[in-house]
Order: sequence, then C-alpha cells, then structure tokens
Amino acid sequence: MTLEELKGVASELGLPAYAAKQMADWIYKKKITRISEMTNIAVAKRTLLEDSFEIGAYPPSEYQKSEDGTIKYLYAAGSGRFVESVYIPTDDRATLCVSSQVGCKMNCLFCMTGKQGFTANLTANQILNQIQSLPENDSLSNIVFMGMGEPLDNVDELFKVLEILTAPYGYAWSPKRITVSTIGVTKGLKRFLEESECHLAVSLHSPYPEERLSLMPVEKAFPAREVIDLINQYDFSHQRRVSFEYIVFKNLNDSLKHAETLSSLLREIPCRVNLIRFHAIPNVPLETSDITKMEAFRDFLNAKGVVCTIRVSRGEDIFAACGMLSTAKNLTFV
Repeated sequence: MTLEELKGVASELGLPAYAAKQMADWIYKKKITRISEMTNIAVAKRTLLEDSFEIGAYPPSEYQKSEDGTIKYLYAAGSGRFVESVYIPTDDRATLCVSSQVGCKMNCLFCMTGKQGFTANLTANQILNQIQSLPENDSLSNIVFMGMGEPLDNVDELFKVLEILTAPYGYAWSPKRITVSTIGVTKGLKRFLEESECHLAVSLHSPYPEERLSLMPVEKAFPAREVIDLINQYDFSHQRRVSFEYIVFKNLNDSLKHAETLSSLLREIPCRVNLIRFHAIPNVPLETSDITKMEAFRDFLNAKGVVCTIRVSRGEDIFAACGMLSTAKNLTFV
C-alpha cells in the first residue's frame, strides 16, 4: 500500500495518523514479513490489523542459476499463476528485471511471453514482492520493468509501485535507478512521461512500419512514429534517459539502410539505441544477426551522432534472456 492507503487503514482501525508512517517504515525499510513484528504499535491494534491484512511478502517458489551468474526466480501470482523475474549481477551493479503481468497481450513474434498469451495484471503487491522478497534484495542497484508483460498496460498498479520505490516513506530510491520498458501504449506512456522521472525504454525493432507490424502487431494501434513524436514533446536532455531497444534479426532489420533510417527517425531525441541479440525460441522463423553486422550497425549509428551499444546477453542457458520469459507449460507456437 501507498502511504495514503496506509493512512486509510490507520483511520479505519482507530490508530493515530502517525501509525501509517510507522507501518510503512516496518514494511519498506525494515522489510518485516509479519504484522506481529510491528512492535511500536499496540498489541490490540496489531491483532486488529492481522484480522484484515497481511504483509504480502512471500519467497520465490523456485530458482535457476545460469553459468554466467544470472538467477531466474519464479513467484506465485494468484491461484495457479506464476511470473518470472531475473537477477543480473555484474562487477559494478546488480539489476533486477521485474514482471508486471502474467503473460502479455502484445503477441510480439520474437517473444515467448507473448506466445503464452495474457492471463492477468499483477497487483502492486505481486510486482513489489519480486523486489522485496528477492534473496539478493540488499545488493540491488537498479530495477528494470522488462520482464513478463507490458508495464504501461497495467499502469495504475505500476504507478503505485513506482511511488513506493521512490517515496521517502518507501524505498527512497532515486528514479534514475529505475527503467520502465514499453512498446508504446499511448495513454499509459503519456501519463508516465508527465508523472514519472524514471528512465524510459521503448521496444522499436524496426524503423519501417510494415516491417515492425510483421514483428509487433501493436504497430497498428501504436505506430512507432507516433510514439516517437510523443516522446519528442518531453525533455530528455538532462539526467532522465530514453533508450530504444532494437533486437537484431539476420537479413531482416540488420542492414545499414535500416541504420540510416533509424538515425533519421531518432535524430531529434537525445537517446541511446541498445542492440540486442535475438534469442531463438521454438517454431519462430527468425535468426540472430552475426556480430560483424551488429558492430557495423552500431558504428554507423554512433557516426551519425546516435549513441548505440550492443547489450551483453545474460542467462540464455536458463531461458532468462530478453524475450525468453514464460511460465506456460507445453506452449503451442504458431
């Protein structure tokens, strides 16, 4: 719950107003798992709290560890539902890739989560629990909403989580430690651009509308050019960053012609392009581009003044890399 919601709980139970801040402190700073641990709240009031509420923290059900140190965790998300999140440690940081939905509506050709279909939005509790109940929670330096689902298709719950993560009563993180990824859901994106200072990552994957549509059906509803025009109305010249995610497919979107069109499309936005190697999934007729072509693509964009890097793949051996998260069993790919 946000602080305002906790104030409502305090009022409902006849607790003083300051008890809301006490509860937030116990939950988000001390990270308790049981209401009985709130020792500065009267026992009788704690009993009332326990009759109607629970902390909602629960450990992961399973985990897999990659040979590169990446760890994929499985969390329960309601009756018979699960989501995956991915802990990615490096020498100088530790990033958690968080899920926002069970499955996904967007059905991108290259993504296993999309092949799973959509089951449910995660609650703020279920999203935050991936962070708070992470065994390596104390080592986290960054959070990216790039796991299962489209964050801006679950915007109300997302914003509750972002508030708790960044507010003084919660985690008190700088929003610059958090990145939210989207395919460009316009209504949610506009709200995010206006109300949040977190970083933004946009899934692009082609500068050509018809080609992007063949990869991402959402191009029809949320054309990339319109998404870019919207982003261009906001200031990204200071600390807040926008990046564009570009999975590179062999002989499809890896030519220098693509790079040139992409540089023209993004020329007015101070941004970064992240090139991502495609991770093969069953029965999808796409292949990853070779490193030589990816490096040529990167160098072309950098020469044009568009900052571009090739992202290092992590956790592919445990199906934890980009586009590989799924909790559906025996998926039928079409």
